[in-house]
Amino acid sequence: MPRQRQTSAEQQTRTRKPTPTFLLELPLQVTPGQAKRLRAHLEAARQFYNAILSEGQRRLLRMRADLAWQAARAIPRTQKLERQRAFGVLRQQYGFSEYALHDVAKGLNCAWIADHVDAVLAQTLASRAYRALNRVCLGQARRVRFKSRGRGLSSVENKRNDTGLRFVLQPPEGGNTGYLLWQDDRLEALIDWKDPVVTYSLRHPIKYARLLVRQASSARAQGADAQSQRYCVQLVLKGVPYHKPKHLVGQDTVGLDLGPSTIAIVPRKGTPRLEVFCAELAPDASAIRRLQRQMDRQRRASNTANYDERGRVKKGRLSWKHSKRYLATRQRKATRERTLAAHRKTLHGRLVHEIVAVGKTILTEKISYRAWQKQFGKSVGLRAPGMFLDMLKRTVARTGGTLVEVPTRSTRLSQFCHGCGQFIPKPLSQRWHQCPCGIGPIQRDLYSAFLAAYLDPADSLPSCAQQRYAACWEGREPGLQAAYEHAVQRASVGQHLPRSFGIPRVRARLPESPR
Repeated sequence: MPRQRQTSAEQQTRTRKPTPTFLLELPLQVTPGQAKRLRAHLEAARQFYNAILSEGQRRLLRMRADLAWQAARAIPRTQKLERQRAFGVLRQQYGFSEYALHDVAKGLNCAWIADHVDAVLAQTLASRAYRALNRVCLGQARRVRFKSRGRGLSSVENKRNDTGLRFVLQPPEGGNTGYLLWQDDRLEALIDWKDPVVTYSLRHPIKYARLLVRQASSARAQGADAQSQRYCVQLVLKGVPYHKPKHLVGQDTVGLDLGPSTIAIVPRKGTPRLEVFCAELAPDASAIRRLQRQMDRQRRASNTANYDERGRVKKGRLSWKHSKRYLATRQRKATRERTLAAHRKTLHGRLVHEIVAVGKTILTEKISYRAWQKQFGKSVGLRAPGMFLDMLKRTVARTGGTLVEVPTRSTRLSQFCHGCGQFIPKPLSQRWHQCPCGIGPIQRDLYSAFLAAYLDPADSLPSCAQQRYAACWEGREPGLQAAYEHAVQRASVGQHLPRSFGIPRVRARLPESPR
């Protein structure tokens, strides 16, 4: 009977539905002594994580070297149960599972490491290592990365909020202060009770706490320690996040056509838009390039033995020395890149709320952003369209809407013509849609977004929506043309637009760096 009760309890745990979760980040006020102890704790956690990762990688290599692994891979993917059973037997045989690595963590967490890493934190580090190794096992990653001493661990988290690393909020009679407790340290959190987001979030139960290490511009920055690092606590809270009253939620259906540097937004009832994606993002490329050249000169001056007579880096394993001036230059470059990333995130959030204010049913094509990185690496690296779409998914889900990514191979919206129902192949250089049946000329991105807006999420084939296209085309075509004319006006006053807009005599280049 006890065995049966345990099995039923395990089944209930497996079928337990996840509760909604949101995050709140608070800065920590850390003294020099506390910062020194935190660095010691994080260094011990880094070595412990690397040890578990090494043992897990050893087990993974032995499992993949077994002939039974090749036999399991040879099973057709249509036979899912047999493949799952074969791989499950191998994982159990070689101890490659999350709970097996928990047992490894129990054996490694001894001696001096136990003074810094408690048992629950050791389990979370083991789970983190297993997730990294499992991505390699499933073919989603090529290799795992060990944490070097220079980079270190930037975050550690707990499983629950009643032991080990935990956050304690004092009652109102105690001053409404909050503390992050870890080992013998009590780190005070800076709480702004006038902020409605903070006030709303701290009313919700805390699942667990996560300690974050942020790099500051210098040791003299506000809240930074001697190593130019800031410390924050990230609370994982149960519930839904706070919704600001200024962020409205529309009821329309919106079609998107997202490009590496452009975005077309066409709602069913609202005004269409053709915009440069993150147009305000203007990196100071010349300053970053000057810092890169300065870093290269400093690296060459400190490591003359690592270069041959022609100035090329020698082959083989080399030892590199970094001077203090080199580290200071690298930190200045990293500060510029962090500022650019923060500005990009702000622009993403603003555009997301503008789209959700029009409608919370979003339809767009499913695109491989990794392929874009290979073909349009500079533009994708600057504007990050994949990160924008992830933020849009989270915001739409939070407001109760839906974001549908229709398959590109079956829809082919950029090649479909709703007038004749035919697919007309076009090269990327052709930015206009014009069909002999009478549809067009119309800008290609705007037309694709229009087709996406009127698709049926249940049946995403554009041929099934031809009646809706025909009924709405006459009313929507003037709006699409007006959106393109608005882009032409912006180009005529000097705004730099990409060539993908299809505007003649417009150069495709990045915004000019501020001088």
